[in-house]
Amino acid sequence: MRGVPARLGDAAVLAGHRLGWAAVRRMPERAAYRLFDAVADVTVADVTVARGGAARMRANYARVRPELDDAALDALVRDGMRSYLRYYCEAFRLPELGPDELAARVRLEGDGPVREVLDAGGSIVCFLGHLGNWDLAGAWCTVHLGPVTTVAERLEPEEVFREFLAFREGLGMTILPLTGGPAVFPALREAARRPGLVPLLADRDLTHQGVTVDLCGHPARMAPGPAALALAERRPLFPVSIRHERRGRGWGIVITFHPAVTVPERGATREKVVSMVQQCADALGSAVREHTADWHMLQRVFLEDLDEDRLARQGVTS
Repeated sequence: MRGVPARLGDAAVLAGHRLGWAAVRRMPERAAYRLFDAVADVTVADVTVARGGAARMRANYARVRPELDDAALDALVRDGMRSYLRYYCEAFRLPELGPDELAARVRLEGDGPVREVLDAGGSIVCFLGHLGNWDLAGAWCTVHLGPVTTVAERLEPEEVFREFLAFREGLGMTILPLTGGPAVFPALREAARRPGLVPLLADRDLTHQGVTVDLCGHPARMAPGPAALALAERRPLFPVSIRHERRGRGWGIVITFHPAVTVPERGATREKVVSMVQQCADALGSAVREHTADWHMLQRVFLEDLDEDRLARQGVTS
């Protein structure tokens, strides 16, 4: 059983989330954005914090944008942390947005083929990266495009995970826990047999069963789930990138549906999945290079970094 300090820590985290949810929703929108920008700037400037998420973001950005010098990279990380914190600012305020307000904050690109499938009563599988605001995109799609079923990584403490689960379900999405519940893949197959969208964050492998692909010129591990699901249910697979976009004095997002991936005619299932994931990595890689600050990747994703982490856990130093 966890001790009292752990329980008190969980309670503090939960209280902080609830306070943020209540306070930010009541703030004027521009003031809320300025507050989160300030927090992002402090996070990047703080040496202690920068050793964590901001430092990892900087390392990831350095790999995908090797042409940048230190000053340009630092500026990009600042913009990236602002984009990352903007996601949370918008998430706290999202339950207040009605259908018209959602429509005013979202612009689509490449959605013609997607609408054709949905209008015919079919479903699509989406391969998403940690780009932009995927909760806002999911809420918009649920209201204006079609039913959304997706998977959420289980957070700690459990109470916070339940809060986020209730939040996303309150937006109209069907959420399947990645762990601690019924088997996810069979549930996703059921969802893919119904009209709607199955968007899955897959630019980072959480199951240790990922496939190695080339991302912006570097080997990286990505999740095979979207490709395996599309292949199993014979559904089209669309890479999807999301980026923030200035809207007057505020912000909106652009959802880009890249062309559906091509399913290889020959090869074993695993070979087909790898090919499909690589096509998604190519599409997302282009988006990451063009809109790097909207890639909220604060964890290791490249094999070089994963190997370093593994060696460090084993006590091996170079």
